[in-house]
Amino acid sequence: MNTLENKTALVTGASAGIGAATARLLAARGARVTLAARRAERLQAIAAELPGSEVLALDVRDAGAVEAALGERDFDVVVANAGLGRGLGPTTEGDPGDWDEMIDTNVKGLLFVVRYTLPRMLARGSGDLVLLGSVAGRQVYPGGNVYCATKYAVRALYESLRLDAAGSGVRVATVDPAMVETDFSLVRFHGDAEKADAVYRGFKPLGPEDVADAILFALTRPAHVNVGEIVLWPTAQASTTLVSRD
Repeated sequence: MNTLENKTALVTGASAGIGAATARLLAARGARVTLAARRAERLQAIAAELPGSEVLALDVRDAGAVEAALGERDFDVVVANAGLGRGLGPTTEGDPGDWDEMIDTNVKGLLFVVRYTLPRMLARGSGDLVLLGSVAGRQVYPGGNVYCATKYAVRALYESLRLDAAGSGVRVATVDPAMVETDFSLVRFHGDAEKADAVYRGFKPLGPEDVADAILFALTRPAHVNVGEIVLWPTAQASTTLVSRD
């Protein structure tokens, strides 16, 4: 197994949910974690639990800000987790503002982070890049249109990045969970807690820690083993549209 002791790790979207759980787990395994997200106060609260960690207030949608923050930094591990869904309904009734936010965060934001971190890994000949995908990048579902499109894009970028990194010693992985109980649905429904709660009612969804554990598994394999794709489902969820509820 690879050890994370004293390795430097960047986790984007680290202020809550999967990102926060991943930062905590990597720190517990000895990594020096940089927590990046827009909400600096929430990052500070998490970082206070993690000795040796640091906070980076960063909006991944801003290419200039990403370059300024990361362009001179060197990381052993990058977990590109920042992402969100906005809205759920037919494309013909979609909000272009929601579309912009999803595309700018989930696709362009990912590209900016990769652009300003991966070159140093390639030059060094080692490192781990983990993308946070989704089963929505493997199966579409009603109303998911643009969000699903962004996650299909993440999967395409994962496959492209494996080609870019071929022969370098850098490992690239995508971790694609199904329904995870986080703030995701609250964000998707613009703060409507009743709608958000209903998404996870009647069955046991994945938790952020389950996804973080999968990320840790990929990172701690021997150097000659690249766990490329991990797909996680709650036992009660058979597809993006079929969930067995009580």
